[in-house]
Amino acid sequence: MEQQNVKQDKNTLKDYFALGEVFGYFFRKKDPNRPSNFSIKSMHVINKISMTMFLIGIIYLIAKNLF
Repeated sequence: MEQQNVKQDKNTLKDYFALGEVFGYFFRKKDPNRPSNFSIKSMHVINKISMTMFLIGIIYLIAKNLF
């Protein structure tokens, strides 16, 4: 019984490369009920820039190690 639970807890390669939530953050529709002020807008811009830079860095490291 314990071995079945261990198999279910392990992450697969597909789980590590699931970028749906990241792309959903970039391309979501604006919610009219969500408060909007300069602080929140600037926070989202900084988050998008940091996620983009992180993904570019990961792609660079993978490309550098493969070629």
